[in-house]
Amino acid sequence: MSNSDKAFDLNIEKILENWEVYHALREIISNALDEQILTNTSDIEIYKTRESFWHIRDYGRGLHYKHLTQKENDEKLNHENLIGQFGIGLKDALATLNRKGIEVFIKSKYLNIEKLSLVSKVGFDDVDTLHAIIKDSSEPNFEGTEFILKGIKDEDIEKAKKLFLKFSNSKILTTNKYGQIIETNANIANIYLNGVKVAEEENFLFSYNITSLDQKIKKTLNRERTNVGRTAYSERIKSIIKKCTDLKILERFGYKFQNLSSGEAPEEVTWIDVQEHILKYLNSNNYIYITSEESLSYKNIVNEAESSGKQVIFIPENLRNKVQGMTDISGNLINDLSNYINERTSNFTYEFVNPKNLNKEELIIFNKTEEIFQLIGGKPKNIKDIKISETMQNDIHSFLPAAGVWNSETGEIIIKRTELKSIKTYASVLLHEAIHAKSGHEDVTREFEIVLTNVIGLIVSKIIN
Repeated sequence: MSNSDKAFDLNIEKILENWEVYHALREIISNALDEQILTNTSDIEIYKTRESFWHIRDYGRGLHYKHLTQKENDEKLNHENLIGQFGIGLKDALATLNRKGIEVFIKSKYLNIEKLSLVSKVGFDDVDTLHAIIKDSSEPNFEGTEFILKGIKDEDIEKAKKLFLKFSNSKILTTNKYGQIIETNANIANIYLNGVKVAEEENFLFSYNITSLDQKIKKTLNRERTNVGRTAYSERIKSIIKKCTDLKILERFGYKFQNLSSGEAPEEVTWIDVQEHILKYLNSNNYIYITSEESLSYKNIVNEAESSGKQVIFIPENLRNKVQGMTDISGNLINDLSNYINERTSNFTYEFVNPKNLNKEELIIFNKTEEIFQLIGGKPKNIKDIKISETMQNDIHSFLPAAGVWNSETGEIIIKRTELKSIKTYASVLLHEAIHAKSGHEDVTREFEIVLTNVIGLIVSKIIN
């Protein structure tokens, strides 16, 4: 070492023995990217020269020997969107490169670091510590900082670059104040903190870049920034999704609801608050939620809903039960099948016929109404009126025009005019709907069958007596 050289003690107390070369490169690249953000300068450069030296360069303010002091960098700590947070990553990187036999040369307008060397610690001649051998800058007008590295393998550079969102070629799908949702390029999703990968997830639908770090993440982040657990970042990922309004992304989540019952759904759609956001937002954009069982039992209704422009999302029954009666972001009821059927019924227009306009045969049959009711002990109290209509809505099961309808809201039984062709057809429809009124239940239910059985018994007993 010449007289003009200065040995700067890096004063590293704990060497990260498990770090590989690519971990060290990650720190150098992180610092370069942070400097680019802080100074709003040109993109960093990573390239290889003919001499097989690898160069990593930014165009920021330039490295100063003060940056090698071991302390947290307040500028980085107070800037939410930076990758580096600790201010000591560079020293860890230099120690790792030295341990791995990599030659390091660093250039800025303030200094040249010629090499790293073990030098006796000041005041302790028997203790050798890692020092940076510093010379005055060879280029006082040099822009930024350049690392020139000898002995780096190409695969180490590639492994380091894969740790950064910037070099991943991943498609950013949406951005909000908490972070970004990113398309996964393989079966493994990546979790980034301000663009640097800290974890992988096997059962996530998307990758995520968290750009707003909460206290839980900051406390969990260690010096190595590896093995960050899901408990540290899951709440922030939830925040990113709940802030998402991209219909295509939410639709892709929604289509995975049908996998909840089998346990094969992505992790994100198992989170209750995320489920609610997805359901509420899609609901306000013309989607309808149907269970697999309903799609089989009400196939024609489902087809009708799709034909009217509704997008069908299949959900398990327990989730359907949970959202019934819930409102979406626009204040409308969640559009499950029962709600769709209710709206369908309320929006249908009947063409009612005044009894005075019935023909003679029809009027004779219609006037038998009270007599028919006497067969079952009289008209049920909740039936307010009997109406005849030229038009009837298609039945939700057969999808043919219904013969009759019980409207519990208005207390009306509505019967299609064609059912007045005989006393037999009219009475059968009238009593069928009366049983709906008495039981309060739909067809093919245990409650409906019980009342039906009782009515049959009552009618038979009257006839026999």
